[in-house]
Amino acid sequence: MLQTISPDLLPFITTVINGSLTSGHVPNIFKKARVILILKKPALDPSDISTYRSVSLLSFLSKILERVVCNQLSDYLMQNNLHDPNQSGFKAAHSTETALLAVTEKLHAARSAKLSSVLIFLDLSAAFDTVNHKTLLSTLRSLGICGTAWEWFASYLDGRSYQVTWKGLTSAPRRLSTGVPQGSVLGPLLFSLYTHSLGKVTSSHGFSYHCYADDTQLIFSFPPSDTTASAQISACLADISSWMTAHQLKLNPSKTELLIIPGDPSPAQDLTISLSNSMISPSATARNLGVTMDNQLSFSSNVTNVTRSCRFLLYNIRRIRPILSTQAIQVLVQSLVISRLDYCNSFLAGLLQKIQNAAARLVFNLPKFSHTTPLLRSLHWLPVAARIRFKTLMLA
Repeated sequence: MLQTISPDLLPFITTVINGSLTSGHVPNIFKKARVILILKKPALDPSDISTYRSVSLLSFLSKILERVVCNQLSDYLMQNNLHDPNQSGFKAAHSTETALLAVTEKLHAARSAKLSSVLIFLDLSAAFDTVNHKTLLSTLRSLGICGTAWEWFASYLDGRSYQVTWKGLTSAPRRLSTGVPQGSVLGPLLFSLYTHSLGKVTSSHGFSYHCYADDTQLIFSFPPSDTTASAQISACLADISSWMTAHQLKLNPSKTELLIIPGDPSPAQDLTISLSNSMISPSATARNLGVTMDNQLSFSSNVTNVTRSCRFLLYNIRRIRPILSTQAIQVLVQSLVISRLDYCNSFLAGLLQKIQNAAARLVFNLPKFSHTTPLLRSLHWLPVAARIRFKTLMLA
């Protein structure tokens, strides 16, 4: 409907957007959010409030206004080279996959140089909700944002309110004095700018780092014979913890994970790291931006998980195959199965072609050992190895 009447609506929407930008004022009605709670994973306990993620639902017009500002702010940061090169979140030509590639390439390079590496995944508690508005506005000013543009951001952050909806009931409005809305267009970009100075703290200790929004990965490579590595890592984490406290952010030691990647052919090392009076022991595997990483960089656990997930989906889709058309099945398989094969496959060369072959046979309702080359050609699906080569070339 909106597309049909868009020629009549556009002049009014344009006037509202331009009026906000030129005046440096965001209408109060745009700053009211309705918060809903979404269970992070289906298997989690629904009676535990910590298993939910709060998402702010904002008005349609406010999101259009935020998108316009987000595009202009992104262009300004890009043109003036103000983006953190180690931040992959919400930047053109960047994604979770480029973030993972950057990290794995550094780890492979260290291993080739016979260096051991420590990979630390920092976890923040309610990161978006605790952003200090004064600190954020000061950061924006330091990036050269001033005048009406700065006033617009000050107006955007000031006077925000929210109501929580739960089981058909809605709470009374409450004022929001900190944080950026999780579910907004601008929130993730503003959070990335808010944590811009964290990189300097990390680099001062000789660490590499890479971020995707509030997911931060620290990398420290050292000779296997170095006995001071544990103390250096703890010192870096202590400074990061102090920076977090100064910026009203809170590290969550219980969810912070540690992988030790030994230098080939060095034996595995056992480091225990101190963080906020808690001890963090190394794990064999850790989940990172949707990919399971292991301390040998084999990604065998991730391949197993993806294979199991895809086979489970194919089994369930096959049960309803008789009542759906070939076209409908193709769309279903493409969205649920092939998308899983494509996600972060640029460094998963070991992923089995058998899953894609099984998906093609399912679309055409053919038996298990049917030849799949003509099927893939008909579906316009590149084989997995070719899909990986294509993505690698595209990224390069």
